[in-house]
Amino acid sequence: MTKQDPSPRAVPLSIVILAAGQGKRMKSELPKVLQPVAGRPLLKHVIDAAHSLEPTATYVVYGHGGDRVREVLKDEQVSWVLQAERLGTGHAVAQATPQIPDDHVVLVLYGDVPLISHATLAELLTLCGPKQIGLLTVILDDPSGYGRIVRNGRDQVQKIVEQKDASRKELQIGECNTGLLAAPAKLLKKWLKALSNDNSQGEYYLTDIIAMAVEDKVAVNPLVAQNVVEVLGVNDKVQLAEVEAAYRGRVTRELMLAGVTVADPARLDVRGPVTHGSDVFLDINVVLEGRVTLGNRVRVGPGCVIRDSEIGDDTEVIAHCVIDSTVIGANCIIGPFARTRPVSTLGRGVHIGNFVEVKNAQMGNDSKANHLAYVGDATVGERVNIGAGTIIANYDGANKNRTTIENDVHTGSNSVLVAPITVGAGATIAAGSTVVKEVPAGKLTVARAKQVTIEDWQRPTKTKK
Repeated sequence: MTKQDPSPRAVPLSIVILAAGQGKRMKSELPKVLQPVAGRPLLKHVIDAAHSLEPTATYVVYGHGGDRVREVLKDEQVSWVLQAERLGTGHAVAQATPQIPDDHVVLVLYGDVPLISHATLAELLTLCGPKQIGLLTVILDDPSGYGRIVRNGRDQVQKIVEQKDASRKELQIGECNTGLLAAPAKLLKKWLKALSNDNSQGEYYLTDIIAMAVEDKVAVNPLVAQNVVEVLGVNDKVQLAEVEAAYRGRVTRELMLAGVTVADPARLDVRGPVTHGSDVFLDINVVLEGRVTLGNRVRVGPGCVIRDSEIGDDTEVIAHCVIDSTVIGANCIIGPFARTRPVSTLGRGVHIGNFVEVKNAQMGNDSKANHLAYVGDATVGERVNIGAGTIIANYDGANKNRTTIENDVHTGSNSVLVAPITVGAGATIAAGSTVVKEVPAGKLTVARAKQVTIEDWQRPTKTKK
């Protein structure tokens, strides 16, 4: 997702994000705003949307599970405001407004509405002025559970009525409140002080300020959301999955419009920013997490997970690989069933085959480990061939030790290189060798026990029961 530059504003902006809800319907020990969508907490999505507007300040009103919420999002540039008692949305906003100067515009967002876009918020802010409120609404086929937008005969917004307080006629209204609004801070503070909890919930509704604004001759300017997906809230695991699917669909569509071929849009998961070249192909059940860069003509096979990695031009990642925090050069072939772990670098033309694991290693151009190998904590030169079953024994039980394999080395099948060790350029290690000392350059090294046959040996037999 690309951040758009916000248009200049004459009036300073403060954003209040309401994130104090307990989320009982989630039936989870994890606070609702920390439930993940695309690998990030719900609240993180909303904070990112807020930051895209470049506000003067962003306030997060938190409550249930507050310490955990703050710990998970401790690096975010926000001010945390505690709502010790959950007495309604109006009460929640009132916890933050004393810190907001009167000459600011206040934009209210919700920590469980993660897909709101920069463009919609920017447009909503244009509808707010010294004597104007911007109100985001949505038309729903099934408005059950939502507050209804009540308009007069001239189509002007008069009030918002919550479903539990609505009349039978009002329940027929299809235009609903999203909860998002922008208001001048001075007037907002005045209205918040005047709120009453005389309603079916016994709460201080933020929505009641709309009727107060109308009474004060302040224009309420509605903006009807063009995309319902943007204003979907999350209250249970079903809605969480629906939002995840909506996010997945939106991001996948953007990738395809930018030229990426996706085998099945319903079976691609993107959980972070993706940079890509031309003619990229993504097969089914691919998961892209964190920051991923895919070069020109990269092909990713089915069932692959690529996390915080960069893949060079013309490289193919065959089915069921896990690529984690790795830089892969051009013209490589990875997999199937291969794993690269942090922090690894593979040069141009490297081959990593089935059931090979590379961890914290560098492999030079045109080197290969095609079968059943472990390359851990190693610097591998160019044109090296790691034989089937070769492992680098990098861990002594307490410390990780490093191995250096110079250019043009060949290791035979089932070799063990016990680190720390250096294998000289052009060396060959015979199959089945366990090498524990430096291997000379250009030589054949054999390090295995002499084969012996015991003539009179008999296999033990089991005692019959």
